[in-house]
Amino acid sequence: MRFAKLHGAGNDYLYVNGFEIDVPDPSGLAVRMSDRHFGVGADGLILALPPETDADLRMRMFNADGSEAQMCGNGVRCLARFAVERGLATGDTVRIETLAGVREIELHRDGDRIVKGTGSMGRPRLAAPDIPILLEGDRVVDVPLTVGGQTLWMTCVSMGNPHAVFYVDSADDWPLERLGPKIENHKLFPERVNAHVVEVVSPKEVIVRTWERGSGATLACGTGVSAVCVAGVLTGHTGRAILAHVPGGDLEVEWPGEKAEVRLTGPIEEVFAGDWPDD
Repeated sequence: MRFAKLHGAGNDYLYVNGFEIDVPDPSGLAVRMSDRHFGVGADGLILALPPETDADLRMRMFNADGSEAQMCGNGVRCLARFAVERGLATGDTVRIETLAGVREIELHRDGDRIVKGTGSMGRPRLAAPDIPILLEGDRVVDVPLTVGGQTLWMTCVSMGNPHAVFYVDSADDWPLERLGPKIENHKLFPERVNAHVVEVVSPKEVIVRTWERGSGATLACGTGVSAVCVAGVLTGHTGRAILAHVPGGDLEVEWPGEKAEVRLTGPIEEVFAGDWPDD
């Protein structure tokens, strides 16, 4: 089975052309291929499939533990490049159907080479049932959460998938590997949650570390930094446009207004292509 590995700011996925290849057990395949010791190594598996709407193609995304996710900001951006370079879409604007809705990605080139993408991440959902979190209210802003014997203050945002944002003095020193799994699986989140710790450098600049549900600590999370941008506005920590420094690089995010869609810009790199043996 032919596949390619791409990453956006270190958030890496394995891509399969589902127009040509049938993958009967994508969840199981994601677990085997994503293993960084016995497989290829990745944060998950993404399939490029024929669309069911007027989009150019459809995305299905599976985390490294085999669970299916609604959306991935870095993954969908890389999928746009994968699709164009393999003839599944044409032009430099690609419409991709996801479980969180259709996302439009604008590709940017350096000469003939696609190096970056800008995409709509959709409108944030802020009401507790839409995240979902087992609380009440139209917004979940600076709400206490007790994990590991500590009380943390979180702001929650759905970008088609659930995110909890925590502001800290030092993102690098925060015990993400210890508390991340506890937050991800906290009883308040019926679909689990992505956890992000944020250090504010200025109103226009932040440092972000992410514990991603189903994948653990990742080098970047596109929908996550989108949620961080929204949370920054809701809490007053940052403005509507930020530069997010993540372990894998930099991402630019903007939320122009309360009823606007979040826009994310970041790099796209293809690492290699290869063949996975038939099971």
